[in-house]
Amino acid sequence: MPLLIQNRGVDRFNATADLFDKYPHLQENARTFHSKPIVAVDPKCLLYVQQREFAATTPADNCVSVIGSDDATTCHLVVLRHTGSGAVCLAHCDGSSTWSEIPLLVKAVMSLSDVSQEGRLELHLVGGFNDESNTSHKLSHNILAAFQKQKEEIHLETCCITGNADAFLLIFLLKNTLTIIQFMLLFSVAELNDVVVDETHRPIVYGISVNVKTGEVFPSSFPYKGPAEELRSARTFTGGQMADIYDSSRGLVKVGPCKWSPNLDIAFWLSQNDDTILRYLSTSPMAEPPHFVQHMKSTIRFLLEHPNPDCLFPGDQPQLYHRTETGDWERMVHS
Repeated sequence: MPLLIQNRGVDRFNATADLFDKYPHLQENARTFHSKPIVAVDPKCLLYVQQREFAATTPADNCVSVIGSDDATTCHLVVLRHTGSGAVCLAHCDGSSTWSEIPLLVKAVMSLSDVSQEGRLELHLVGGFNDESNTSHKLSHNILAAFQKQKEEIHLETCCITGNADAFLLIFLLKNTLTIIQFMLLFSVAELNDVVVDETHRPIVYGISVNVKTGEVFPSSFPYKGPAEELRSARTFTGGQMADIYDSSRGLVKVGPCKWSPNLDIAFWLSQNDDTILRYLSTSPMAEPPHFVQHMKSTIRFLLEHPNPDCLFPGDQPQLYHRTETGDWERMVHS
């Protein structure tokens, strides 16, 4: 079935700008969304999702009340929820394998839902900005197109992404009968998640959360990004594929087992200045959050300290973390 907006199937589109032009209420919804205050989420109720990870659960979960993720520049944050069961999934997509990842998210939510139960799948998509390489727009288009290919009906509710500014500029140049006011109205589509700061384009919203109990989606920041933050970052840095990090039936975060080859050459990056690291290790050097370089260096140090990941996963078993009575994630020791 096609992706649906206002209960109508969405036709094929060549650019996200076409979508916003046909469904202008999406623009207003996006502006309303990014105008909400940013909530600093309490780690005691949080399940944090890193890049190229997803997690799914239901309102019956006693360990997790909020799923969230941030540090998304060209990356997109995806929330898919079934309104009947309340089952919800949040993913941090970077475009590495969009067409194979989206079916995983749909499957995760449907597996936690009673197929006979009334309700519908609702999609919230946030991320991207007017980056110079147009990476954000390509990812927006691919994610929406991948959802459009699913057999389940999926209703697009929030679409706080970036339209294709270049497309509008081309329209303006080719059809110079447009007035300046008309052009500005069209061009504003490109600003749905984009702001210019010191002459540099940046996302307005870097992070979001979903309340597992209510389904509310809101802009967020996170003082804590664990458990196993460095290990999970190392998995992504070395090319790990999209991973489901949560077992909702047991309330456990699960990491790995991961595989990577020893690579002492990456020590080179530890001696480089911030500008060099940003230029070569980021898809959006001018828009990264302030802690990006330190995060990259700590990930590289972790990889150098653990050249053989097998020692991190005794018996080739994943690392498991449970929530303690104080609300912290604590690693479980295998017997």
